[in-house]
Amino acid sequence: MASKNRIQVDSAKISKAINSGIPLTITTYTLPHEMEVYMGDVLTTFLTELDQKQMVEYLNYCLNELITNAKKANTKRIYFKQKNLDITNADDYDLGLKTFKEDTLNNINYYLGLQKKAGLYVKLILQVRNNKIKIEVRNNSSLTVFEYKRIHDKLSRAQQYTSIEDALSQILDDSEGAGLGLVIMILMLEKIGLTEENFQTLCENGETITRIILPLSEKTQKQIDIISAEFVKLIDSLPQFPENITAINKLLNDPDSKMSDIAMQISNDVSLTGELLKMVNSAAFALASPCHSITDAVKLVGLRGIKNLLFSIGTMQTFKAVSGDKADLWTHAYQVAFYSYNLARNFFAGKRAIIEDSYICGLLHDMGKIIFETSHPDLLEKAKAVCESKGISADLIERLIAGVNHGEIGSEVAKKWNFPEVIVNVIKYHHDPEDAPDDVKSLTSIVYLADILTYYQTDEVAFYQIDSEILKLFKISNEDQLKKISDKLQASFKKDQEN
Repeated sequence: MASKNRIQVDSAKISKAINSGIPLTITTYTLPHEMEVYMGDVLTTFLTELDQKQMVEYLNYCLNELITNAKKANTKRIYFKQKNLDITNADDYDLGLKTFKEDTLNNINYYLGLQKKAGLYVKLILQVRNNKIKIEVRNNSSLTVFEYKRIHDKLSRAQQYTSIEDALSQILDDSEGAGLGLVIMILMLEKIGLTEENFQTLCENGETITRIILPLSEKTQKQIDIISAEFVKLIDSLPQFPENITAINKLLNDPDSKMSDIAMQISNDVSLTGELLKMVNSAAFALASPCHSITDAVKLVGLRGIKNLLFSIGTMQTFKAVSGDKADLWTHAYQVAFYSYNLARNFFAGKRAIIEDSYICGLLHDMGKIIFETSHPDLLEKAKAVCESKGISADLIERLIAGVNHGEIGSEVAKKWNFPEVIVNVIKYHHDPEDAPDDVKSLTSIVYLADILTYYQTDEVAFYQIDSEILKLFKISNEDQLKKISDKLQASFKKDQEN
């Protein structure tokens, strides 16, 4: 009967979140047993997908401790309110604690009902970014000074013990008997090579947040590096960037070049002229009237904009020589480019360089994924053979092919073709804007939002999974605001595709 009530874990969704670096979130108000089991199952699947099975037992214990404590903290707020006690007052706090445990245990469903009615939740967030795993438990009851002190004391106390057995014997002999679960949790973390520095407790925007940050195992990191190195070798076998576009870019980079010479050089290439005018006249650029000449295009888009468009065209021409079906990848790329340019124009109106660079950065953000997904089958087989010879899990290479590290690979391709540093960095950090160099943070954030909006529109990503700091940058404080922006961009892109 218990197995029938077990909530099924969506492995595909977990895999998608891992590959995209987006958070997985589970929220509960009363934490029934089946939800507790489900959270543990999700964590187990999450760690297994990351090839971190050795951590499952220890981190499941830690998770149970954290979610139980969060639930207890919420119940405590309801109990104190029912007793007309001020939880922030030292005397009231001590008085309430004397009867809290017995009273709530004897009537737990009543208090859990009030808890849910008050909107007090327990939230689990799992995420992997920059080769670090984040496990976070949040509840919307801010810690009091007394509670924070108790937690700090327990963490300090954990340092006194050399083993779980040592902690059990000493704490159970203690008449207070407090803090055993938290102490054991810290000792559990130590068993997998972590310290109290990997564990954080803080209050932020009305939430209490307990967070465990841990690196991928050294073995897994080495394996990722080996697989990535095999794919980097592919870069040397890619065709060279088109010579005609390289020659034009030299003119564009020469301060002594005349605009008329640049326009003539482009116009001499009929195919290139057609492609460039097609891009300039697309709905993305929203020109008041059609542009019919390269000279006008240079005036309207600017030298930097023309240069970026040439990089775009050259990249597409080069990738035509790479095997594989790229139709869906390029449709996604055009959509992200369109969204990026329009987001830049609307939210960074005074920043011309950002606006000019936004289209190409959006178009080329997934260059690494194109490499992975259109690689010649022989290369994939060779990479898999290398993995097998080194004892690397087949699942790990499949994850890499699915998208992990594609930003790094894409940036290496951009370097090979002598792309400007701004494009190289946006490609590299488009899933991790907070780690991007300061001079490209805003542009990387634009491409991040444009990219994730395409997944939001197909229900592959939920509002809560979008980086809150990025949303703040665009002054988006709720889902209705995001949806308005999303719907407008989607409708405009659809109209562009139909023309």
